[in-house]
Amino acid sequence: MTAKKPARKRNPNGSGNISVRKDGRYELKLFADAPDGTRKRISVYTATWEEADAERTRLKELQRRAIPVDVTTMTVRQYLQYWLENMVEPTVRPTTYVTWEALVRLYMVPGLGRYKLRSLQAKHVRDWLTKVSRQCQCCAQKKDAKRAEKGKARCCARTPAACCEQFPSTGTLRTILRVLRAAVQDAVEDDLLARNVTKQVKMPAGRVRKEKPWSEDEALRFLDTAKDHPLYALWSVALAIGLRRGEALGLRWTDVDLTGGTIDISQALYRVGGRLDLFDVKTEGSEATVPLPPRLLELLRQHQRDQLQDVVVSAANRLGLVFTTTKGTPLEPRNVNRAFTELVKKAGVRPIRLHDLRHSCATLLFAQGVEAATVQRILRHSSISTTTSIYMDVIERVQREAVAGMDGLFRDRG
Repeated sequence: MTAKKPARKRNPNGSGNISVRKDGRYELKLFADAPDGTRKRISVYTATWEEADAERTRLKELQRRAIPVDVTTMTVRQYLQYWLENMVEPTVRPTTYVTWEALVRLYMVPGLGRYKLRSLQAKHVRDWLTKVSRQCQCCAQKKDAKRAEKGKARCCARTPAACCEQFPSTGTLRTILRVLRAAVQDAVEDDLLARNVTKQVKMPAGRVRKEKPWSEDEALRFLDTAKDHPLYALWSVALAIGLRRGEALGLRWTDVDLTGGTIDISQALYRVGGRLDLFDVKTEGSEATVPLPPRLLELLRQHQRDQLQDVVVSAANRLGLVFTTTKGTPLEPRNVNRAFTELVKKAGVRPIRLHDLRHSCATLLFAQGVEAATVQRILRHSSISTTTSIYMDVIERVQREAVAGMDGLFRDRG
């Protein structure tokens, strides 16, 4: 009689099966509880049997702890593209979308895009952020190579190459991680993932650049130098009432009450999708009516008279903007930045960013004894805690100076 063939030993129920594929990889197949509560069969591919077995052990431990298993097969690149198109673009401001899309395209996809979304680990994110922090982005993004095509190479594309060391700031690294956390959290809430591993990654440490706003003397020196500049009224408005750049460039004459002495802030000018256009301001709280100082009001009246007398500007200014180019067209934001930088050099004052005129406005208001609640309303912060946290050092300095005036109570009585 022929001997009976021994029965094949089966893996315990729920342990899954590991097999070798034709391409040499190992495939682990097993059933697991998905985030949506269903039980699904998933496949995991590895280079060795040991890696597949380790993954089986990990997944079984998750099951033992009643933690759902990630079942999506998308890569990080595929998911981030889906996330931008279907979850970000329909719900955020166009300018926010442009910023987040650039962070995804320039940082996340090159560094993390190849990973399976469900296989992404905190270590992957941590190592990637460390690498990005040490990598010159001019070189990584081939910025100078693009300049070289126009014969304007400045660093990486020159011969010999001279790296400009354009490393991402701590603030940029933190923004990248915040956006990635938001993307992965949406995957969790959509039941694509069981947990958000990016929350295990600490925010990058380091000094966040914080420009010191101008003093009253520096502001006066700048305005004295800029008084004959075509955009003098723009600089004055930005400094006196703390408008953001886009808000100032998007200001229309219909928003300005030259009789009542107020302006309505509701729109801003941005370049999105290759064209300049008006969009709603940053948040609903940014919409407000702000009073104008008497001298600034008179300056705007004169600015309007000059604009109306210029036939070319009046004809071309179809949007009715307060501030335009000499041809009457909307101002290019980057060109405004350049003009400001040149004026700062000419005035010989401490260099700051154009946005820091807004911070300078707040500092000057506090120095005049204006209460934090009033400053909040002028700058249109979402809450007074935002105002006090940003300008805590200024508030404390003003308080020290105020308290110092009490020294008169303690004159020498000897």
